[in-house]
Amino acid sequence: MSVTLKEIRIAHSPDSDDAFMFYALAKNKLDTKGLTVTQVMKDIQTLNQEAMQGLYEVTAISFAAYPHVKDRYKLASCGSSMGDNYGPKVVAPAGVTKDDLKNMTVAIPGKMTTAYLLMQMWCPGLKVEEVPFDQIIDVVLAGKYGAGLIIHEGQLTYSRDGLSKIVDLGEWWHTETGLPLPLGGNAVRKDLGEEMMQTAADIFKRSVMYSLEHREEALEYALGFARDMTTELADEFVKMYANERSVDCGDVGREAVRRLFAMGYEKGLYKELIVPEFVS
Repeated sequence: MSVTLKEIRIAHSPDSDDAFMFYALAKNKLDTKGLTVTQVMKDIQTLNQEAMQGLYEVTAISFAAYPHVKDRYKLASCGSSMGDNYGPKVVAPAGVTKDDLKNMTVAIPGKMTTAYLLMQMWCPGLKVEEVPFDQIIDVVLAGKYGAGLIIHEGQLTYSRDGLSKIVDLGEWWHTETGLPLPLGGNAVRKDLGEEMMQTAADIFKRSVMYSLEHREEALEYALGFARDMTTELADEFVKMYANERSVDCGDVGREAVRRLFAMGYEKGLYKELIVPEFVS
């Protein structure tokens, strides 16, 4: 069964890579087949939580959150942010080691983020507290936490701010699996029906393609969402997470998502083995 809609809400985080991918929709560059597309911007931890209520027709989520929303959503093959031998980092003042973390509290961006799932795989049992992602570097520098788990642009700016890397979880994942690291994706609500799910996924895919084909103007728009970053740094960050793999994650990307859930299950972080469903 399919449903007829006049409007769909697409929720994503207010980050430069997401803004880059959504540029064509924000500026009405696409034929949306009569659909009004409304964008909602919230931080990824909030979107993960709201996906559990099925709030939006299309929403960005952390892949780690998908098992909690799999009854409501399918994953889209487009719009994924995947690290190619890079990803979230655990950072701390100089001299702090992995062993030291066991006696510290680590600031994390959310317990439903893929970054936290990976950190649990890499070093189980650490004491953590949730802190808004854009405050983590500051609270570690202030000495409120011994270390921080950083996502988004912080992956490029932590050393400039005076912190040192303990681990790049994208490098660790690549050593373990040889696969790209699936961090965030887009989910489409199942109750739309297959036809509308495909329509929604196709609109978003065309938005990503438009930005890659009109990179300069899309990047200029994305700069409005780049926190304290130069044009060069923002461009580097966007290239990391908004690229050809964001158009379609492909068989390798799908396998990476499956492997993420399999490893999470093997390490006792999920109660069941999750097999992801993608919009056909």
